[in-house]
This record gives sequence, structure tokens and C-alpha cells, in this order.
Amino acid sequence: MARSSRPPNSLTLTARRHIREAPHPGAASVKFSLKSAFTAITVFALLGAGHAQPPAKPKPAPHAAQATPAAPAADPAAAAAAAPPPGWAARCSSASREAPLECAIEQTAILSKTGQLIVLVNIRVPSDTHAPVAMVQLPLGLNLPGGAKLQVDDGKTADLQIQTCENRGCYAAVAIPPDLLAALRSGKQLKVSFQNLTKETITIPMPLTDFAAAYDKIK
Repeated sequence: MARSSRPPNSLTLTARRHIREAPHPGAASVKFSLKSAFTAITVFALLGAGHAQPPAKPKPAPHAAQATPAAPAADPAAAAAAAPPPGWAARCSSASREAPLECAIEQTAILSKTGQLIVLVNIRVPSDTHAPVAMVQLPLGLNLPGGAKLQVDDGKTADLQIQTCENRGCYAAVAIPPDLLAALRSGKQLKVSFQNLTKETITIPMPLTDFAAAYDKIK
């Protein structure tokens, strides 16, 4: 297209001047937006630093539980705090329906505070011999060579050898001769004595009030 050779009139010059002087419509807003964004980022950073919390302190590890022995050791003070025995109890059992009944009577001495067993005396009558046998369970921590002793009131003592020990206690057994059985039936108190590791003698008394009635049920 050929350019016009006519000189521009005043109206054309005025229009061009307005076009050159008019600012870009988005320039000011872009500058303001960048400045506002930078200010907002700075404020948020300062607020975040002011409200930052220190890391939580690690919780202390719980204390390990201490193991407790399965049975109490022999202690004279503990033996003195033993609860009164409940009396002689009779029971019978058999290995099978065809096997004969095995009957026994027993009495226990326990610590009144903890309920732990100190002494158990079990007297059974085997079905084949009908001769009574005593089995005594004692606490751990014994002077094993010293064994144990049975005595009715102030009568003659019967020695027991400790045969084995496990986590529930130590065990001794002895056959009951006729004279000891007669003393048990007519006596007032059975005394079970043994020594601890320092060779102190510990004596556990057991009443014989209902021994004869209980023994008559199993003989």
C-alpha cells in the first residue's frame, strides 16, 4: 500500500502523542504485586521463626523389672512371721480308673504377708505297703548337709536327709515308724527344724489338734 504524501494534520498528531504517553496498563500493578509478595514472604518468615517450638525431649526409658525368686530363702525372721497353719487336710487320688487310690494328709506353713510357702508336710499311706511315709518341702537357701528334723512336742527327733532341690524348694522324705505315728496322733505340736546357709536353726511349729481325725480318713 502506498504511504500518503500528505502532511499529518493536527488531529493525527494529537492521537499519536496520546498513544506514546499512555503507560502500559499492567506495569504498575506488576511492580506492586512483586513488592507485596516479597513483603508477605518476609513477614511470614519472621512469624514462623517467632513461633517455632523446640524439639520434644525424648522420654526416659522405663526401668527394667526386677526378677523375683520362685521360692523364699530360709530366713529366721520370715519364719517367725508365718501365718498359723490351717490344719491337716486329707485327699485321695489315683493315676487312672484302674489304679488304686493313693491317700495323703498335709499341712502347710506360709508367710502371712506374702503368702509364700515355707514348709509343707505331706504324709501318705501307699496302697501296697500301708506304711506311712512323710515328705517335707522346705525353702531354698538351706544348709543341705544339716538336713532337717521332725520332733513331736519334746520327744525324740527324727532326722531327714534333703534329697533334691528345684525352683519351688528342697525336699526330704522319711518313713514314719510306729512310735513316731503314735506320737503324732497323741501330741500337740509337730516341730520342723532346719538350718539356713549361716547355720542358724529355724523351727516351724505345726499343731496336731486334728491330725488323728485326718489320718483316720486315709489309713
